[in-house]
This record gives sequence, structure tokens and C-alpha cells, in this order.
Amino acid sequence: MGIIDFILNLAGLLLWLNWRSLRFDPLGQRTPATLIGTLRRAEPQRLRRWHLPAALGGLLFLRAVLYWQIGSGVGWAAGKLNLGVIELSFRSDHFRPILLFSFFSFGLTLGVFYLWLLLFSILDGPEPFHRLVRMQLGPIDRWPHWLKLSLPLVLAACSWWLASWVLAWLAIVPPPVSAAHRIEESLIIGLGSYLAWKFAAGVLLVLHLLNSYIYFGKHSFWHYVGAEAQTLLRPLRAVPLRAGKADFAPVVGIVLVFLFAELAERGLATLYARLPF
Repeated sequence: MGIIDFILNLAGLLLWLNWRSLRFDPLGQRTPATLIGTLRRAEPQRLRRWHLPAALGGLLFLRAVLYWQIGSGVGWAAGKLNLGVIELSFRSDHFRPILLFSFFSFGLTLGVFYLWLLLFSILDGPEPFHRLVRMQLGPIDRWPHWLKLSLPLVLAACSWWLASWVLAWLAIVPPPVSAAHRIEESLIIGLGSYLAWKFAAGVLLVLHLLNSYIYFGKHSFWHYVGAEAQTLLRPLRAVPLRAGKADFAPVVGIVLVFLFAELAERGLATLYARLPF
């Protein structure tokens, strides 16, 4: 069921990205009357912008019904969401919790995807691939680095603050003992959102390492990967990590990224566990 949930989340993400991309389709927008004769689709356009979010909502609702009906039959007692700091468990034998799981699971996938895009925006790779990041982030891509760096903390903390009311009502998490306690939880969850960057950084560094020793051609994608990886490895430039033609900086960078992420995750989980309940 976990694999099915992952595949359906990817399908939902594709629907979301297609919906976001429709506004960049020049033939999908209103065309001046003088250009109607020259800019006309070969086939009538049947897809409207609202069709895609409606399909996404239907997908999330119908899969909740599916989980509710067959979850217990296949031995899937609960849906689980790993937030790094804590793991949430949603019972599949009750419809309201599993419906909430369906929407939250997709929301987590969408949030991680945009966190990756935000990291790519901060690293500020070259065109034309950076245009794909800008298309999804919009004006956020032009924000100062310090503001983009603070965005995961603010958005994740606010999201948890809002979600905690519903989660506590459904007895998925213990209710906070005070308003200050709820804020402390939100800040820890917000800090934990940065842990999602370890996967994006790891992918960049692995691809950069492969491209350093295997020739994949002069495609602009590899130029983009190399530029972003070099920005990520900038703090290691002062360390002598090159021996002849061998550059060990990407390997050291991968190790440091995942080591720091593991230590940070344990520290935040310990801090969360020490909060009063």
C-alpha cells in the first residue's frame, strides 16, 4: 500500500504541475481577434484549467475510499506519514482519518517538491533549466537568499500549527497543553522541514560525481547540475580534497550532508520528545 500511495502521490503531483503550467501556454490564453486566424489549435481545446484541480481532488478523495474499503483486508492497519521529527499514524478503518491521510500525504509530497525547487533557486543555477524552477516558484525565485532560506521554517511551522488542531481533534497526536506548547511544536516541525534538502543535495552531488568521471555529453542539463553542485560545495573549497585528477569534494560533500542531516534529525526528535504532554 505504501508503494501505491507513493505512485498516486506522483500522479497527483503531475496533475498539479500540469495545472500550474497551463498559464504559460500561449495558445491556452485569450488571443486577440486579429491573430485568431494564425494561432488556432489543430483540435478544439477541451481541457479547462479547473479540470486539473478537480481531477486532483477527485483522486485524493477516491483513493481515501479505496484505502478505507480494502486497507484492513490487505493488512494495512494505518497510513503513516514520516515528518522526520515524528511519524503520524492514521487509522484506515475509519474514513475521516484516512481521508485526512490522503490529503496530508499528497501535501507532504507537494511540500517536499517545492522545498527541492527552493534549494535549486537558492543555488541559482544557469539557464535554460533554471527557467523551469522559476516557472513553478514565480516571484519567490527573485526574493533575497536570506528570505528564501527562512521560508521553509515559516511555512512548515504555520502549516503544522493549523494542522495540529485537526490532528488533535482526531486523536492522532496528543493535544498541546498550552498555546506556547503548540508554538514550540510548530517551530521544531518547521526546523525539521530543512531535512528534506538532504535528498536534493545528495542527488545533485551524485550526478556531479558521475559526470566528473563519465562523459555524458555537453547537454545543458549537466552544466546546470555542475554549477549547482559547485555552489553547494563552496564551503569545502579551502580544504585540499584533490589528489591529481581525482576530486574527492563531492564524496566528502555527500557524507557531510547526510551526516549533518542525521544528527539534526536525532536532535530535533529528542527535543520534540522532551516537550511536555
